[in-house]
Amino acid sequence: MGNNLDLIKQCEAVAQQWLTPAFDEDTRKEVQKMLDDEDKTALVDAFYQNLEFGTGGLRGIMGAGTNRMNKYIVGMATQGFANYLLKAFAGKSDISVVVGHDCRNNGRMFAETVADIFSANGIKVYLFESLRPTPEISFAIRQLGCQAGVNVTASHNPREYNGYKAYWEDGAQVLAPHDTGIINEVNKVTIADVKFEGNKELVEIIGGEMDWDYIQAVKEAMVDQDVILRQKDLNIVYSAMHGTGRHIVPMALRSWGFQNIHVVPEQMVVDGNFPTVISPNPENAEAMTLGMKLGTKLNADLVIASDPDADRLAIVVRNPKGEWEIINGNQTCMMFCWYIIANKKKLGQLKGNEFLVKTIVTTEAIAEIAKKNGVELRDCYTGFKWIANEIRISEGKQKYIGGGEESFGFLPFDKVRDKDAPASICLICEIAAWAKDNGRTLYDLLMDIYAEYGYSRELTINVVKPGKSGADEIKQMMVDFRNNPPQELGGSKVVLWKDYKTLEATDDKGNVTKLNMPDTSNVLQWFCEDGTKISVRPSGTEPKIKFYTEIKNPTFKCGGCYERCNSEAMAKIEAIKKSLNLG
Repeated sequence: MGNNLDLIKQCEAVAQQWLTPAFDEDTRKEVQKMLDDEDKTALVDAFYQNLEFGTGGLRGIMGAGTNRMNKYIVGMATQGFANYLLKAFAGKSDISVVVGHDCRNNGRMFAETVADIFSANGIKVYLFESLRPTPEISFAIRQLGCQAGVNVTASHNPREYNGYKAYWEDGAQVLAPHDTGIINEVNKVTIADVKFEGNKELVEIIGGEMDWDYIQAVKEAMVDQDVILRQKDLNIVYSAMHGTGRHIVPMALRSWGFQNIHVVPEQMVVDGNFPTVISPNPENAEAMTLGMKLGTKLNADLVIASDPDADRLAIVVRNPKGEWEIINGNQTCMMFCWYIIANKKKLGQLKGNEFLVKTIVTTEAIAEIAKKNGVELRDCYTGFKWIANEIRISEGKQKYIGGGEESFGFLPFDKVRDKDAPASICLICEIAAWAKDNGRTLYDLLMDIYAEYGYSRELTINVVKPGKSGADEIKQMMVDFRNNPPQELGGSKVVLWKDYKTLEATDDKGNVTKLNMPDTSNVLQWFCEDGTKISVRPSGTEPKIKFYTEIKNPTFKCGGCYERCNSEAMAKIEAIKKSLNLG
C-alpha cells in the first residue's frame, strides 16, 4: 500500500499547483473536488503523469489535470512546440504554422488557444475558419510552405476525448528527433511561461481557397477517368459521422465525375457528442447502421463513411445474398493496392520506379500482390508518420503510388502525408465503378483477389486496460511475452520471433538476424509454419494492448469458400486466444 500512498501524495502535490490563480475558476473547482473525494482514483488518473506524444501526438480525456486534455495542457504543449520551432528554425524570420480542428467538443477553443500562443511567440499562423479534414491540414502545410502544423482532433476515439496532432514541415506527423525534442521543451514549460495573449496580426484565417486547391490535388489519385465517366451514375451513399468530411467528400466525388451521391442526413450534422453512434469509429459495424439503412432504401451500390476527422474510411458492400457487409481495413488496403497496380499497369502508367508501403501489422497478402507484379513494397511501423517517412526518403527518386494500414487508413497520392479519407473514398468509388463496368461488385472483386493471391483472415483483438494500473499491466504483459515467447499458437508451431525493441529476428533453429528499421518500437511478432502471423503492440493513443492476427487458408478457391474459410479462421483465432491466455 506504501507505493499507492506515495503516488496519491505525489498526485496531491501536483494537483495543489492547479489551485493557483493561473488556472480559471472552473478548473480549480474540478481539481478541489478530486482532492476532497475520499476515493483518489479520479485524482490519480488525472495527475499521475503528463500527457505525452504517442503515435498520434497528444490525446486524452477532456477535463482538469496533467493527464487530461484542457487548455492548460494544450497551452503548455503549444508553448513547448513554439520554443522548439524557434530553436529548430533559428535565424528564419518568417516561421509559420497551420492550425485546424475537427468537430469535437472544445475543438474550436483549443485551436484558437493554439493559434494565440504561436502568434504570441512571433510565429505566423494560418488558422482554418472552421472544422476541416486532417489530410487537408497536412496538405495546407506543404501548400503554404509552413514549418509545422497542429490539428486538434481525437480521430475516432469516444466523445469524451480530444487530441492534438503535431505536424512537421513535410506535412507528416512529427517523428524523431523532433518528437522527443518537442517533449523536452514541453516538459520545461510551466503554466507561467505560456503566452496565452495572441497577436491577431499574425493570425490569418484560411478556408475556401485551400479547399479548392486540396480537391484539385485529390484528383491526382485518379487512375482511370474513362471508367468513371461510363459509370457516373454509380449509386453512392456517404456518411460524414458528424464530422469534417461533410462538404469536402461530396465535392471531391463530384469533381471526379460521380453524379449520384446521397448523404446520411442525420450524420451530416456537426456534433461532438456523436448522437447517432455509440462510438464514431468506422471499424464498428453499429456506426454504419444508418448508412446501410439508407443504402437499402436507395438500392445503393456501396455505402461509405469517413471518421470525424476524415482521415479514415469505412466501406460497406453487398454480398451475393444482397446483405450489407463491411470490408475490413486489411481488405480495403489490399483492394486499393491491387487496383492501383493492376490498372496502372494496364494503362501503361507504371515506369518501374514505383513503390507501395504497408505497416508491419497489415496483411501479408499485399506483399504477395506486389511481388507477383514486380512492384516494390516496403514495411514500416504502425502510424502514418512512418508511411510519410518512406515517401520523404524517396522523394524525387522513386514514385509513391499508395500506402495504408489495417485500421481503415489509406493514402493514394503524395501531396498529403497522412491518411486521406476524401482521396481514398473517391478512389474506392472508382474501383466500384471499374468492377461494375466489368459486371462485378466490390465483393466479387475481393473474392477474385483472394482466389488469385491467397485467402487470409485478419482480426485485431483489443485488450483494454484503463488508468495507471492498466498501463502497468500492459507493460508487464510485454515483459512476460519477451521472457517466455510462445512456442505454438492455436496448435501451429512458431518458427520465427521478431522483436522490434531489440531489432532482432530469431528462427526456430536459434539463428538471429538484424531487423532493418529506422527506429526501435515496442512490438513483438510471431510467425507460424502454416503462415499464421500474430503481432502485439501497446496502443500509442489508447489504454489498450492490441493483438493483430492473420490466418491463411490455402483451400480457398472461389467466393463460395469464403464463409467456410472465415469460420475456420475464427475457430483458429479462438484457439490462439487460449494459447495467449486472453480468455
